[in-house]
Amino acid sequence: MTILVDTGILYAAADADDAWHERAAGWLVATRTPLLVPVTVLPEVCYLLQTRLGAAAELLFVRSLQQDFLVEAATDSDFERCGELLEIYPAIGFVDASLVAMAERLNIPRVATTDRRHLSMIRPSHVEAFELLP
Repeated sequence: MTILVDTGILYAAADADDAWHERAAGWLVATRTPLLVPVTVLPEVCYLLQTRLGAAAELLFVRSLQQDFLVEAATDSDFERCGELLEIYPAIGFVDASLVAMAERLNIPRVATTDRRHLSMIRPSHVEAFELLP
């Protein structure tokens, strides 16, 4: 079963100084489940990598996309659902809303994230609550 991957896990895996680094990097290496990254997560990850770790880190991530991850495009219905989610949960922001919308559309209950605060408060339409990994 596919796992949806959020910004924090991808960034933490690259930043050796991040509190989640060992956990995120170890989990990414060990998992054999297909990892799906919403296209809406990519600019956020790249921005953080570029501004905090430099161009080389961003480039390494971009090059890893084809071999390590599946990238999911956003649909018009995802954007509509984002608006609904942001009305209900204004603190989550667009990227988290898009992740939830895609999880609902694709019926994915598991999310790899460091953002326990936002994603644990959301009640997705397809499951009672997300299973947050790692």
